Order: sequence, then C-alpha cells, then structure tokens
Amino acid sequence: MYSNRYQWQRIRKRVLVLGESRRSVAKAESISRTTLRKMLAYESPPGYRGRKRAAEKEDRNAPERIPPCRSRSASVRLCWMEWLYQIERGTATLETLSPAIGALVSHLSVRPNDPRKKILTVLAHQNGFSASAIAEHLGISRTTVRAYLAAFKRGGESLLLGRRQKVRKADDESFKRCLFELLHEPPSLSGLNRTTWRMVDLKKVLKDRGHPVSDDVIRQAIKNAGFRWKSAKVVLTSSDPDYRKKLEHVQDVLSKLGENERFFSIDEYGPFTIKAKAGRVLAEPGFQPTVPQWQKSKGWLIATAALELSGNQVTHFYSKAKNTSEMIRMAKALIDKYSDAKTLYLSWDAASWHMSKELLAFVEDHNQLRGTLPRLELVPLPASAQFLNVIESVFSGMSRAIIHKSDYPSVKAATEAIDRYFNERNRHYQDNPKRAGRKIWGLERTEAVFEAGNNCKDPAYR
Repeated sequence: MYSNRYQWQRIRKRVLVLGESRRSVAKAESISRTTLRKMLAYESPPGYRGRKRAAEKEDRNAPERIPPCRSRSASVRLCWMEWLYQIERGTATLETLSPAIGALVSHLSVRPNDPRKKILTVLAHQNGFSASAIAEHLGISRTTVRAYLAAFKRGGESLLLGRRQKVRKADDESFKRCLFELLHEPPSLSGLNRTTWRMVDLKKVLKDRGHPVSDDVIRQAIKNAGFRWKSAKVVLTSSDPDYRKKLEHVQDVLSKLGENERFFSIDEYGPFTIKAKAGRVLAEPGFQPTVPQWQKSKGWLIATAALELSGNQVTHFYSKAKNTSEMIRMAKALIDKYSDAKTLYLSWDAASWHMSKELLAFVEDHNQLRGTLPRLELVPLPASAQFLNVIESVFSGMSRAIIHKSDYPSVKAATEAIDRYFNERNRHYQDNPKRAGRKIWGLERTEAVFEAGNNCKDPAYR
C-alpha cells in the first residue's frame, strides 16, 4: 500500500507543506510514525531493494526487454508514465489549461476518494492521448472512455463526478394515474368482495395492471397527493356499480365536444354560516390565533355555480335551498347566457334533486319546444364521485382565498366577496383564453380536468 506515489505525496504534503503534526497525520492515515518518517525521507517510494540487487546480477550486455503492451509503440507507454508521474507529484504545467480542467486537477490532488479514472481520462485526453491508450493504461474499455469524455463535455465536472439521481417510483406519473384510477373505483370492480381498499389488495391489483410496487411506494404516492387512509372511505372511493360506464360516457362526450357545444360542471357550495372562520394565519411569536367555539350566526347562504370547461367561465347565483327548482333555475340561466350554442351538457353529482322527475320533465319539454335555443342533455356523474366534479376544484380555491380566516359582518358582505372572486376569475380567463386545465391562480389544488385519476376535491375540505 506504501508504493502508491499519490498517497506518498499526499502524506508528505500534509506534514511538510500544510504543517500538520506527525502524530495527527499518522493517526489519520492509520500508519505508524516510523513509516511516516520513512515517507518524509524520500520524495517517492524507493521500491524493494531486493529487486535492485537482482537486476544488477543480470547480464549487462543483454538487450533491453520492454514489457508487453497493446500500445502502438513503447514511446507512448513511456510518455504516459512520465505524464502521470508529473500529475500525481503536482509538477505538471497548468497555465495552459482551461478553468474546468484546472478544477479537475485540484480535485485529483486534494481529494483521495474522488473517482481517479474519470479525472485521469479527461486529463489524458486534454494532453493528446488517444482513447485506445487511455483505455489500456487505465484498464477500462474504450466505450467507458468515450462515456466519460461525453459527460464532461456535456455537463462539466458536476456531471462527470456527480451521482445520478434515481427516479422514485412514487413520482412516476403513469403509476400515480393507475393508482388513483384504482382508488376511485369500488374494489368489487376488481373482483374483490370488499367495500374499501386494503394495502394487500392494492398491491395485487396494481401488479396485475403492470405496476409491481411495495407498500411504502403506495403510501408515499398517496401521502404526496395530500390524502390519508382515514379519509379514504369518504374522498377516494365511489360505491356506484356503474362507475366505469358513467365515467366512459363523460369522457366520450368531452372527446367529441364541438365548437358550438358547451359542457358544464354544476354543484352547490354550502350552506355555510356567516361567522368568524378558522384558518392558517401568520402569527407573531407568543400569539395563538383563536376562533370562539360558540358564535352568533350573522346568516347563511348557498352558492350554486356552473363551470363551463371550454371557456373556463363560472355562472353563479345564491339559493335558499338545494332542490330541483334551483337546478331548473340554473338550466334557464345557462340557456339565456349561451343561447347561441347548439347543445348544453349539464353534469352534476348523483344528488336526488339533480335527477328528479320534475327536472327530467323540464329538460324533455324544453328540447321539444326549444326552437332556436340550445338543446339540453344531462351527463350525470357516478355516485360519491366528488373527485370528478371539476367545479369542486374552483370551490376549494375560493374557500381558501375568501372563506378561510374570514369574519364578514353580514351575508351581503360575504356575497359581495364571492361575486368579486368569480368576476375577477372570469375576467382573467376572458383576457387569457384557456380551457379549464391548470391550477387556477395557484389556489386550486389540482388540474380542473376530467380524469379517472384526478383529485379535484381537497381532502381537508368539508
């Protein structure tokens, strides 16, 4: 181990140049102080004396024998040895080197644990050695030499010496999409006699669908999405036996949506009382924000809204109840606002007043007597599938923006704030036309799009 010139030179430099004590250097290098004194007495390892005496006994008139090598000439091998000796002794001329090459030389002389072959490959190429000579003298393949040189040319020292970042399975988009599509389905659709998912069932079904993963990967993906298993029964799983059929119908309508057709995601926000609301606030040290448990209500309201996916526009009004009359009122408002359209698709969840006989009769009568007005068509969502209702994403953003931490003095003040929020949002997308897709103003938690693996509803939202 003491024949290594690089180690020999490094130890001498620590004692003779940097001024470290012999005791500390010997302890750090795990060698005896006797060995250290021998290293300080010679500039380089002296070698075994027995070999020198044996060489003297050989016939001095015998022709010089050159060790076998694969180089084109012995001069290349000699040149390589002289150059490497200068590099490791620190006597090589560095004035003509570029800053990047100079940084590699400093790493080679300071850090003994750096990948020496990578550094020597780049330095040798800089000094004119061929790929074949580098591969032979370092004991690596020419393909490896070319890979090192390409990495240094493409990204410099950081790419050559840096570690490759391993792609985590929990961050793989195809796996996450498959996982949440599975969580949104009842387990019975996968042949399991259960109403909720277990980890062992998820692993088995994911493996059958081409995504073999461990428990930790599944937990990490769900945690990164903001969900916890304690809320999975309410947020993630749909109990509708016709879940896939209804979802395919919605996706089919959206894939064939024409320029003169409009698709609306409709729902109600509330009822909620007008009082001081809890929320996250920036508090000074020693101050604990509080909200009284018992408060006198200043009133309450329900906001009924429809999100048009093509233009990203919201139509809303305020209701005193959730019933069929309010749904008919919303349908009439949309007919008046989009009277130039050919067809209006109304999509909402499976609440009873969303699919009542009175509502179906209104839609049938309108389609028969509509004249030049747009035709109405109902596209219901699966039961317990709030995660597919795109307007839930807008409601979550509105709640975080103007409902959380609020303390409106009256119902009128609350409605004015909601009106202003939707007006500013509509004006933004009128000036910047775009389909409902990306996070809106950074407030919605997910993309407002119909996807089986989407999670529009905030798991913390109630």
